[in-house]
Amino acid sequence: MNDVNPLLIIGAVIVSYFLGTFPSALIVAKRGGVDVTAAGSGNPGTSNVVRLLGWKYGLVVFIADVLKGSASVGLAWIVMNTQPDALRVSYLAYACGYAAVIGHTFPVTRKFVGGKGVATGGGVMYVLYPVMSLILCSSWFVLRKITGKSSVASLVITIAVPVYVAIWRNDNMWELAAALGLVGLIIIRHLPNIRRLKSHQENA
Repeated sequence: MNDVNPLLIIGAVIVSYFLGTFPSALIVAKRGGVDVTAAGSGNPGTSNVVRLLGWKYGLVVFIADVLKGSASVGLAWIVMNTQPDALRVSYLAYACGYAAVIGHTFPVTRKFVGGKGVATGGGVMYVLYPVMSLILCSSWFVLRKITGKSSVASLVITIAVPVYVAIWRNDNMWELAAALGLVGLIIIRHLPNIRRLKSHQENA
């Protein structure tokens, strides 16, 4: 069996990280005349852009952030399938997906201050688990409408990911561990939201 070139693997992970650092919210909000890091919640993500500029601007940010995650998994697929005896795509796919989410949440280009990672993580999951992702994406809008809180909707669908993996992909327990790790990262990024929810101070 021929070994996968480790330089290609490392390169794919590094490129995925920098894909994640692309400042979608900052660029879109600036076009609308707003510094998204200095207004609203200060979070450079879809929810804050929607809060400040409306759904049209927010949708652009959402799509861009999703594409960052999806592109990272696509890059992993390309790299692994250029090898004669490729390892399972999902191993590198998760590594690149993690890198993209970390790049989004902790971008070196912005002093490691980034977004919450929901949309980028969703982009990763969309490629890995498309049916689940379509269901959860639809659920987000329903939950957002019912609760009036973007953070609540994001947390619920995030927690639902490993549940899906545990039920429908239980033959690969490493996938569950990987999904739990990614979900854990996103939940950690939402701890300030959780504290505000407890004190009834969370914005929409």
